[in-house]
Amino acid sequence: MAANRYQATGPQAECQPGSNGRVLRNRAGITDPAVMDDLEARLLLRLYERILRDQFPNRRLAVADLMGWHHQWLGNLYDWAGQPRSVNMSKDGFHFAAARQIPRLLDEFERTYLQRHTPCHDVSHDALVEAIAVCHVELILVHPFREGNGRLSRLLADVMAVQAGRGPLDYSRWDADKTAYFSAIQCGVGMDYAPMRALVSVALSGRDG
Repeated sequence: MAANRYQATGPQAECQPGSNGRVLRNRAGITDPAVMDDLEARLLLRLYERILRDQFPNRRLAVADLMGWHHQWLGNLYDWAGQPRSVNMSKDGFHFAAARQIPRLLDEFERTYLQRHTPCHDVSHDALVEAIAVCHVELILVHPFREGNGRLSRLLADVMAVQAGRGPLDYSRWDADKTAYFSAIQCGVGMDYAPMRALVSVALSGRDG
């Protein structure tokens, strides 16, 4: 990971020696952010293949699933993979949940959102859009991991879509307009999920089309 994507403080903010502060401390000794980004992307593809093909959770999801996915993905790179972050983080002046609150917020996320919205069996299109939008926003706002929150949140959305008999989402529109995406996340602070519902609907339709 390129370490300057977020502002963070604390032990998990340590960078790899020799990386000029651009790569988080890692077991592989990687100092080039492009090399790290490529490796994380390849490991994520393997995780997708494993989860969607070999270990598909066609059941109610739990925070333990998210922790396990994160560890499977990044466990060979970072000592803290699969663990809640211990550092406070912000992006472009927007502060995610305080690190000390994460265990409580994850319990609440499981109880309030995962238990309510999964498994996504026999649900209408609108109900699926609502479920994915709400869970995505709320997980991003918690931002439970030091690295990989957006990608893990997308994996959760894709698992929910596949549970509903759909394919993984097409995120190309999200990536093309990151300002709209980040605005939709910020709207979720006030429990306004309409902007994210619109983005999810487009992503579902794009893949189906």
